[in-house]
Amino acid sequence: MSRFAYVNGRFVRHGEAAVHIEDRGYQLADGVYEVWAVFDGKLADAEGHFARLRRSLDELRIAHPMSEASLTLVLREAVRRNKVKEGLCYLQVTRGVAKRDHAFPNPAVLPSVVITAKSVDRAAADAKAAIGASVISVPENRWGRCDIKSIGLLPNALAKQAARERGAIEAWFVDDMGLVTEGASSNAWIVDNAGVLRTRDTNANILRGVTRSTLLEVIRETGVPFSEKPFTIAEAQAAREAFISGAGSLLTPVVQVDGVKLGDGKPGEVATRLRRLYIERARQKAV
Repeated sequence: MSRFAYVNGRFVRHGEAAVHIEDRGYQLADGVYEVWAVFDGKLADAEGHFARLRRSLDELRIAHPMSEASLTLVLREAVRRNKVKEGLCYLQVTRGVAKRDHAFPNPAVLPSVVITAKSVDRAAADAKAAIGASVISVPENRWGRCDIKSIGLLPNALAKQAARERGAIEAWFVDDMGLVTEGASSNAWIVDNAGVLRTRDTNANILRGVTRSTLLEVIRETGVPFSEKPFTIAEAQAAREAFISGAGSLLTPVVQVDGVKLGDGKPGEVATRLRRLYIERARQKAV
């Protein structure tokens, strides 16, 4: 099946899609991105992603490329043209094309917009989640504005590669205080020995996960004890359960941290239940 990408105002065949060599995203990582999970051909957690996109653009002083209503239409069209029922939709906005200079172009140029969509095998993902995943830890070495969803992801890419080389699916960054901040492409969670669900608060140098926000709504409804209290790798290894969350992973149970098996080495009851409830919520509210 042919795939299509949206590039600066028009849809083109995926294999022919291109941006200018002096796009500041390519040369300076001067841009932001968002990823929507797609359920039944609809965008999940839509408003949360739009809100974070607006914030990221404003923090980097990049012009909004179009209205939210127009952007919604283009995102939906990308999903439709690629015949995605279950999958992911990716949006990237950069400051635009200009002669290479670290300072912003003056006068300002039009931002560049790229959108792609692809299908995901949900059944295969569910099967992997039923087994559980492994994570490793790496030193926190990213810039101090991880709250901005920047396309500057080299530390994340290196961490992810380290995880793959060790047979894991994710790497958890650990700061100078020995506390887990988040994963290379997800938020990190544990259920500690007291039965309290814990994750890092967003005042730390982490991304304000949209999946995380929706999951918190589900958690409040279930009555699971919850605290935005950070944890160490040792606490994670001693925890009853652990999991990661994000648009790509949704909610994936973690059964091993740095080679240490958690509990009986199987996904826990809390993570399994929350995955099901989150997917039900996201599917129901997708637009």
